[in-house]
Amino acid sequence: MDKSSLFHQFVTFTATVHQVTHDLTQNVTVANITPLQYKILEYIKVSHPVTPTEISECQHMSLSNTSRELRKLQEQNLIEKFNDTEDRRKQYIRLSDEGDNMMGEAFACIEERFLQLIQHATQNDLKDIQHALNVLEQKIFQQKD
Repeated sequence: MDKSSLFHQFVTFTATVHQVTHDLTQNVTVANITPLQYKILEYIKVSHPVTPTEISECQHMSLSNTSRELRKLQEQNLIEKFNDTEDRRKQYIRLSDEGDNMMGEAFACIEERFLQLIQHATQNDLKDIQHALNVLEQKIFQQKD
C-alpha cells in the first residue's frame, strides 16, 4: 500500500467529515448560545470531565478566550467547575444538569439527521460502517475512554 496515497485519501476523508459534521449540526436550535459555545459544550459532553486547557487546545483558542466563554456558559448554568480532589489547583469542567439536558436535545436533533443519512443502509452496510468507525478510532483517532 502506498502510504502517500493513503495520506491523501485520509485528508480527503477528514475534510468530508468536517463538512458532514457541519451539515448535521447546522441550525441545531440551542437557545442563547453562540456556535463556539455549542462546540465547547459538545466537546464537554463527549469528553467530560475536561480541563480549560484541554478545551482551549481542542477549540484552537487562547486560554483567556476559553475562560471567558466558560464564564459565560457558567453564568447560564450550562456547565459546572470543580477542583481535582488531589490537586486543588487543577480545575475540571462538566455539564450541569441543565447543560446536559440541552445537549441531549441537540444530539436528538443531530441523531435524526444522521438516521436520514443512513436510512437506505442494509444491516451489512451498518455493520461495515460500525467496523470502519471502530478501526478508525483504534488506529487513527485513538479515543480515550
